[in-house]
Amino acid sequence: MPSKSDKGSVRIIAGQWRGRRLPVIDVPGLRPSGDRGRETLFNWLQAYLPGAVCADLYAGSGALGLEAASRGASAVTLVDSNVQVVSYLKKSVELLNATQVRVHHGDAQKWLEVQSANSFDLIFVDPPFSYQSNESVLRKIEQSGSLKAGGFIYLESSALQAATIAPSGWSCWRERVMGDVRLQVFWS
Repeated sequence: MPSKSDKGSVRIIAGQWRGRRLPVIDVPGLRPSGDRGRETLFNWLQAYLPGAVCADLYAGSGALGLEAASRGASAVTLVDSNVQVVSYLKKSVELLNATQVRVHHGDAQKWLEVQSANSFDLIFVDPPFSYQSNESVLRKIEQSGSLKAGGFIYLESSALQAATIAPSGWSCWRERVMGDVRLQVFWS
């Protein structure tokens, strides 16, 4: 849980921008992934990050996608539908001079529909906890064919919800509950 003084920022944990704090806008439903959860996730994925092409759907603070870029991902697209959030994401990208990061304003599922097959090594899915269609996002990723064979999908959800079932042909590679958050990594 961030301290009161940290509520409006998120910290990059490791890599090129280690320790950098980035602004986070206060909008309903935006809940940056916590430091402990991100550290666990990126410990799991570290070997797969150098050179990876990533998408951060429902980017919010951008913490997941920017952490991936900091740790060696070659390309990251941050996708969010809130125009204010997108403005903050663009400021963070500019502040870091993160030339490998693009920001897209729009609906994540519609954006997936126009992505080329085998485009991504890693897709982060971290919608607001009130979002009830985690399975539909995973189905959309599956239908789009945008995840490369052997790629990963990270899903962050409320620990109060039942664990999301992996689509046919995928497996749940890692899963952990940390406080009120469930972390799941699916492998294709």
